[in-house]
Amino acid sequence: MDKHILLVEDDLDLGSVLKQYLEFSGFGVSWFSNPLEVLSHQSVLKNIDLAIIDVMMPEMNGFELSKNIKKQSSVPFLFLTAKAQSIDRILGLKLGADDYIAKPCEPEELLLRVNNILKRSQKPESKQTIQIGNYRFLPSHFQILFKEQTFTITEKEADLLILLTVNNHKVLSRKEILEKLWGENDYFLGRSLDVFMTRLRKYFREDSRIKFDSVRGIGFKVEFPD
Repeated sequence: MDKHILLVEDDLDLGSVLKQYLEFSGFGVSWFSNPLEVLSHQSVLKNIDLAIIDVMMPEMNGFELSKNIKKQSSVPFLFLTAKAQSIDRILGLKLGADDYIAKPCEPEELLLRVNNILKRSQKPESKQTIQIGNYRFLPSHFQILFKEQTFTITEKEADLLILLTVNNHKVLSRKEILEKLWGENDYFLGRSLDVFMTRLRKYFREDSRIKFDSVRGIGFKVEFPD
């Protein structure tokens, strides 16, 4: 099995179904019904390619668990939730989630989203450094370097930054960015995109030549010295 998935779901029936379906589809699966067990088996985090996390769990909610995972791994993750409220989706995306799916969900839809995330997250192993003004960006390490400072960013922030830098001086529409990064143009994803742009501006604020401009009614434009 090439890819291994961490599944954290406290509903035993649903967890069993999803585990079996993912394994039948060729994935290795480590399933935990208690999020605290994940933190006590941290070695698991070294060997996973994707985390699927239920939001509403009694001992620790999925958002808190994802924060702990992100301290140790840049693995992409997807939230499962029984809530249809938009606030959950926005919060999940702000935390850097690569996708979100409401329960009850069809295993086929989950598999499609899993494959899409894994496809998007595949990056060539490279030590390539992208010079952005006085900053250095290491895409494969999810790091931005400035003088003695090192900023570790999320995979989604790295994907966005790559897309923007290869289109230096060009205007990219919101629709184009959303479809390339998430595979769909959605209002709530658009809200998350705004959050990511705000973060990028903060990372690069020490070099006034670097600009992440909003183009009203269209999208965004990044400009930095060639």
